[in-house]
Amino acid sequence: MAIIWGRYSAPVYCALLALICAALATHWPWLWVLSAVLWLLAAQGLRDYLQSQHAVIANYPLLGHLRFFFESVRPELRQYFWESDSDALPYSRNQRAMVYQRAKQQVAIRPFGSTENMYAEEFDWLNHSMAPVAVGQADFRVTVGSGPMAYAMSALNISGTSFGALSPPAIQALNTGARLGAFAHNTGEGGISPYHLAGGGDLIWQIASGYFGCRTVEGRFDPVEFARKATLPQVKMIEIKLSQGAKPGQGGMLLAPKVTAEIAAIRGVEQGRDCISPAHHSEFSSPDGLLAFAARLRELSGGKPVGIKLCIGQPWEFLAIVRAMVDSGQLLDFITVDGAEGGTGAAPVEFTDHVGTPLQDALVFVDNCLRGAGLRERVKVAASGKVVSAYDLVRQFALGADWVNMARPFMFAVGCIQARDCSSGNCPTGVATMDPARYRVLDVAAKAARVVNFHHNTTHAVAELLGAAGLTHPEQLARHHVVRRLADGQTRTLAQIYPPVAEGVLLNGQPVLDPLLRNYWPRVSGARFGLV
Repeated sequence: MAIIWGRYSAPVYCALLALICAALATHWPWLWVLSAVLWLLAAQGLRDYLQSQHAVIANYPLLGHLRFFFESVRPELRQYFWESDSDALPYSRNQRAMVYQRAKQQVAIRPFGSTENMYAEEFDWLNHSMAPVAVGQADFRVTVGSGPMAYAMSALNISGTSFGALSPPAIQALNTGARLGAFAHNTGEGGISPYHLAGGGDLIWQIASGYFGCRTVEGRFDPVEFARKATLPQVKMIEIKLSQGAKPGQGGMLLAPKVTAEIAAIRGVEQGRDCISPAHHSEFSSPDGLLAFAARLRELSGGKPVGIKLCIGQPWEFLAIVRAMVDSGQLLDFITVDGAEGGTGAAPVEFTDHVGTPLQDALVFVDNCLRGAGLRERVKVAASGKVVSAYDLVRQFALGADWVNMARPFMFAVGCIQARDCSSGNCPTGVATMDPARYRVLDVAAKAARVVNFHHNTTHAVAELLGAAGLTHPEQLARHHVVRRLADGQTRTLAQIYPPVAEGVLLNGQPVLDPLLRNYWPRVSGARFGLV
């Protein structure tokens, strides 16, 4: 019945109708022609099913060609027939087209001038230099951690993508691309899967409140299992996830249709039931406890860099973490700032739209806190949250990021078309499904090539932007390099909108201009996340 009524129905019906026409052709000879045409369509459907170049066509033989037909017509018609640029889709058609072009090694240029967004009420741009330079290489690196286990992080990396949320070949393609391009792949909170390891790429192992991959039967942290996996050569850093932009205040969720026997075994949960992480960690309840847990993970992993990922909420809670680092001398190696606009996974609409601090404001706040406490050089900062283009990277670097993580653009590179059917397991491209009949269409080698192409071409575009500004490395970018036109028509640099904090100003008794730091720093401690 699935074949008759399902996504393979078109070629099946063509074959059935071809047989009927052939049987009736003894009475109406012209039906031989129709029968031949139908047989050709059925044969094309079989060819569609067997090919691996286009995932949608392979999963929807014959019918999938309609997608490419609608994409070939003029943009004014395409928005009515296929993917529109409405607010219903998180990423615009132009953004996705840019990713696809870079992933497929096509020229990502736009004829006939700039985007109309330049004339929007609010718009920002990078100031170029009258003395531009040629940037010789685009392999920008930042050192995270210290000692023999310090890691040279690429400027662009793959954000958390859990096995289970993404299919086996999608995970393997992403990680293979990371290996080929010499950048890192965050495991997401679903644990280290065989498909992460099969790719051979550098891994950032994310440990969330569910402790998947290193949990006891009761759901607590298992240090023995953690040490066994954390010391794998492929694991380069450990990231403790406190919250994520898609649903801060809630744990991650993998809905029952995607919790297969394999997923259950890797995560240590029950098959066929919703896999919901607790909202908070059971191993600590204070900033001091968090730092102690991070130190424990660093020791168990053999000295590998350990950091946290969070979406900024109550400002004093993050300041309490900074205060705990200052008072105890126990430092995190890095902090990943996840904007509220980020997140590829399932989340309640209200959380997606109205909970958490957007990336730009959160990144400025974190950078100011660390600078004010004199920790900025030793604690590195990553940014993630709806970052797509090379200019998006440049803006985050200017605001204080040392590197940037992306998830959805890399998913686009392996074939995601933003159908937004991720939680059901019915992803049409095989990227976000655990159905073998759907993900069979993903060619790991071909998709991995697109992953590394996107990374290479995007970082190359970053180098071109830096050169245009007279700079040679992202670390030279500062807030004054980016200018914004505000809604009232005035223009300001980001340094004017977000005045930078002087190094160590929270420690030396000098006046603190930032009101959040000035008001809350005297009232926080490492003993609790609340105010003293």
